[in-house]
Amino acid sequence: MRRRLIPVNVVIAALLFILLSLDPDQSKPPQVVMERGRAAYEKECLSCHQQDGLGVQGLNPPLVKTEWVLGPKQQLIKIVLNGLTEPVTIDGDVFHHPMSPRTHLTDQEIADVLSYVRNSFGNKASAVTAREVKKVRVEKNM
Repeated sequence: MRRRLIPVNVVIAALLFILLSLDPDQSKPPQVVMERGRAAYEKECLSCHQQDGLGVQGLNPPLVKTEWVLGPKQQLIKIVLNGLTEPVTIDGDVFHHPMSPRTHLTDQEIADVLSYVRNSFGNKASAVTAREVKKVRVEKNM
């Protein structure tokens, strides 16, 4: 009985096809999360942080490539849940306008909007999950 071997070039071509069809950015949130996040951003954040995420000079800080957005998710979640009253300095610019807490948003809404912000305006960072928001919310209420 003769065994039939698959030619090496066919195997290589198949592997190459599979690798090229994979999403290169596995950390990017699913499209549905980005859509929900954008809707929440437009409702809750746009008036202060603007359509382009650049904020308002001297008042509302930008959300573009800052450590506040791209840094630890827990810190960003706390800002949304607790608000922020002290001035924020980004790249030498000071922003004075306070942000009120957004405790009326669900864990999923906060996760969606933060995932949107962390992956919009030129930002690329891991998504925020509702579980991460819930954990911070529970710690806040202890």
